[in-house]
Amino acid sequence: MKIGVRHLIFLVLLGGCTVGPDYERPSAPESPAFKEAPEGWKEAQPRDEIARGKWWEAYGDAELNALVERIDGGSFTLAAAAARQRQAEAAVRVARSGLFPGVDADVSITRSRSPAGSAGGVTPGRLTTSRNASLSASWELDLWGRVRRDVESARAAAEASAGELAAARLSLQAELATNYFTLRLLDVQRKLFEDTVAAFRKSLELTNNRYQAGVAARADVIQADAQVKSAVAQSIDFGVQRAQLEHSIALLTGVPPSQLAIAPRDEYSAEIPRVPPGLPSELLERRPDVAAAERRVAAANADIGVAKAAWFPSVVLGASVGYRSTDAAAWLTAPSRFWSLGPALALTLFDGGLRRGQTDAAIAAYDATVADYRQTVITAFAEVEDNLAALRVLEEEARLQRDALDAARQSLQLTLNQYKAGTVSFLNVVVAQTALLAEERAAVQILNRRLAASVGLIRALGGGWKAQ
Repeated sequence: MKIGVRHLIFLVLLGGCTVGPDYERPSAPESPAFKEAPEGWKEAQPRDEIARGKWWEAYGDAELNALVERIDGGSFTLAAAAARQRQAEAAVRVARSGLFPGVDADVSITRSRSPAGSAGGVTPGRLTTSRNASLSASWELDLWGRVRRDVESARAAAEASAGELAAARLSLQAELATNYFTLRLLDVQRKLFEDTVAAFRKSLELTNNRYQAGVAARADVIQADAQVKSAVAQSIDFGVQRAQLEHSIALLTGVPPSQLAIAPRDEYSAEIPRVPPGLPSELLERRPDVAAAERRVAAANADIGVAKAAWFPSVVLGASVGYRSTDAAAWLTAPSRFWSLGPALALTLFDGGLRRGQTDAAIAAYDATVADYRQTVITAFAEVEDNLAALRVLEEEARLQRDALDAARQSLQLTLNQYKAGTVSFLNVVVAQTALLAEERAAVQILNRRLAASVGLIRALGGGWKAQ
C-alpha cells in the first residue's frame, strides 16, 4: 500500500514510540544479615564490574599461583565460554544494523529472445540485450521500537554472556585450588602412613624380640606383622587418588595429563584466609552468576517489546537510481537514467494466532528468567551461609582435634611403656597405635575441609573479600 509524503512525515513523528514494558530490575529475596556473619549485610545487587584480583595468592603457595594462572591461556572450557561471549557481542552489532538503511548495487547484462511474431509461428523471435546498473536503498522506519528493543535484548544478552564467562573462570579457578589442596594433603597422609609403617615395624621388631625371649606370645608377633601389612596396603591406595587429582588439574589447565607432574611434598601448610569482621554484603554483588541472571531478565523483557511490535504496521522507505537500456551506446546516458522513491506500509491482518502466541511466549520466558534470577540470589546467600558455618565449625573442630591428637600420642607412649614392662598385652598397643593413626588422619582431613570451605566462600562471594 502506497502512502503520501504527509503521511510519511506523520509516521516519522511517531518514531520515538517504543512498545513493550520498560525494564525494571525485579525484586529478589532479601537477607538483612547472615546467621553465620556479623551485622552489616544487605540485599545483593549485580555489580560484576568490581575487580576481584588474584584471590588464590592469599594462600601463599607459589606453585598454586602458577597453576591457576595457566587456566586463562590453556583451559578449553574457558576458551569456549570466551567464544560464546564474542558471539553475543557480534549479535549486538547485527541487531544495531537494523537502525540503518541497507544499500545494494546491481549491474547486469542479459540477452533474451522474444516469442515469434506471426500467427503461423514462422517469423523468428527478436534477440534483445538489456543492460542495467543501479543503486537501491531501503530503510525500515523503527516507529514502534522493534529494532531498538532488539538491540536492547542483544546488549543485555552480551552482558549476561560476559557474566557467564567470569563465572566459568571463577569456577575453574576454585575447582583447581580445591583439587590442589586435596592433592597436597594426600601427600601429607602418605608421609603420615610411611612414618606409621616405620613405627609399626619397630613394634614388630620389639614384639619379635620379646617372643624370642619367651615373654610374648606368637599371636602378638602375627598381629604386629598384620598391622604393618595393612598400613602398607592403605598407603599404596593414596597413589591412585593422587594420580587422578593430578590428571584433573592437568585438564583444568588445558594440557594432556602426561605433560603435568606435581612433585610430592612431605609437609604442607597453607594460610587459610580469615573473614574480616563486619563482612560487607556488597561483595555478593560481585557474583558473576547473579549479574548474568539479572541481565537475562533484561534481555527477556526487551524481547516482549520485539514481540509486541509485530502488532503494528511496518513502514519501509525505498529508493533506487540507475541506468537501463538495450542500446550499449546509450546505456550510461541521461535518457537511460531512472529513479524511484517512496514509502510502503505493510500490516498483517490475520496470522492465525501467530503474534499472540509469540507475545505470550515472550512473557512466559520473562517470568522464567525472573524466577531463575531470584533462585540465583537466594542460592548465593545459602552458599555464603554454608561456607561461613563450615569455617566456623571446622575451626573449633580443628582446635579440639589437636587436643585429641595430643592425648592419643600420650596414650600410645604410656601403653608402649606398659607393654615393655609386661603389664598389658600387645592388643593394647595395637589399639593405641590405630587410634593415633586415626586421629592424625582426622586432623589432616579437617584441614582439607577448612581449605575447601575457604575456597567455597571465596567463590560464593564472587572472587574474594577485598573490592579494588
